[in-house]
Amino acid sequence: PGACLYVVVSSPLQAAFQPQAPWYDLVSPWRKCVEEPAGASRVRTASPMALKKQLFAVFVSLHVAVSFRLPRQPVSMTLEEVKRPTGAAGLGAKYNPTVRRENTTLATTPWTLRLGSHCTSMRGLMTWRPLWMLHHVSAQSGAFMNGVNREGLGDGALLKPTDAWRQEATVSKAYKECERITESFAKTFYLGTKLMTPEKAKATWAVYTWCRRTDDLVDSPRATMCKETMLADIADWESRLGGIFSGHARDSLDAALVDTIERFPSMSIEPFEDMVKGMLMDIPGTPLAQMRYQTWEELEVYCYRVAGTVGLMTLPIMGTAEGYSEEEARKPALSLGIALQITNILRDVGEDTVRGRIYLPIEDLERFGVSEEQIMDGFVDENYRKLLQFEIERADQYYTAAEEGIAMLHPDARMPVRASLDIYRGILAQLAANNFDNFRKRAYVSKVKKFMMLPEAWWKVQQLPKSRIN
Repeated sequence: PGACLYVVVSSPLQAAFQPQAPWYDLVSPWRKCVEEPAGASRVRTASPMALKKQLFAVFVSLHVAVSFRLPRQPVSMTLEEVKRPTGAAGLGAKYNPTVRRENTTLATTPWTLRLGSHCTSMRGLMTWRPLWMLHHVSAQSGAFMNGVNREGLGDGALLKPTDAWRQEATVSKAYKECERITESFAKTFYLGTKLMTPEKAKATWAVYTWCRRTDDLVDSPRATMCKETMLADIADWESRLGGIFSGHARDSLDAALVDTIERFPSMSIEPFEDMVKGMLMDIPGTPLAQMRYQTWEELEVYCYRVAGTVGLMTLPIMGTAEGYSEEEARKPALSLGIALQITNILRDVGEDTVRGRIYLPIEDLERFGVSEEQIMDGFVDENYRKLLQFEIERADQYYTAAEEGIAMLHPDARMPVRASLDIYRGILAQLAANNFDNFRKRAYVSKVKKFMMLPEAWWKVQQLPKSRIN
């Protein structure tokens, strides 16, 4: 069909590109012309242009021919059909190396599957689309294969990213978007992931992105304007989370997490659910809302839900050293998450007062003679400095407990955890260097300091035994 169509198409196309054609100036952006002196005719370099015309005609011919060879009816394929060999290589051998769930179906309609790059036709498994109609996967707009959503399955339809769908052109784009989000919102955390193996780094980006999106449900402008809408969104988010752990994805970012869960099957839904509860603690009017914390024990629950859970989420990704179990490594993982959250609270006291929040335990304020009004006014005195020094020492205790767990991690996960721990701990040192003023000065570790801390972190890791047996 392509050869026949080329004969039909090539002549009109070549005619259209002739200089005498009235539309020549519009349709030939690649022409190479020189203007002769007045009165002379326009001269065109023939050889390069002729080659480009021929190539363009071949491209259009094959493009249209392949497009119209596609089936016109919706296709539904089970994994058994996907695994059935097709052609010389066979789809099963090339696209379905492993299958975790059975009876998973792939339904799509021709001309609707939008990929980020050109794909050859797989007779309904993946639908080839004209190049000018291709759409990149848009993670920012939450449109994972939105052509299928809108044209094939309807708005809001659940997508099942089976092994057949999980092609490099889509899942890799989803992970790239997760990386971009992580780098934008958590620079220290992102630096730690760059020290991981590529597989573990991608999985960690997917987990962080889910956490980031969960946090945005509470702090987004839409959430602050309408609490009822926000509560409905959170309820839907919890339902969506259950779908993710069942293998359903609504957009590309969900699909990245689905892929991560399949690669690390010991991941549990519990810490994800607990993080949602932690977000609800920041929403006034909800049953879990808590704008002030009377004791450290109350604040510790909050720290676990919003940060300690991250340690539990990522522990299966990090893996454990020989002779250690994930259960043994849970406590240090929790300690690290809580230590990081205490650091965040101490660093952001000034920012939190703008939103009317004070996370420091009331019992600690009373112990050091610091009032809520003093914090809301941003007044730093000796009592306030003693209060922050006390809280920093508490955070150090959790960092020390977390350090003991680094040896329990798989050797290739120790360096990123060690580096992240040291860098985040450096924020507390900078807070003390700022004379404990977290209202007018932001405590942070500069990029230069971060990189200077890496050799020491590496040396500490090298001193650890490779396994418990050793």
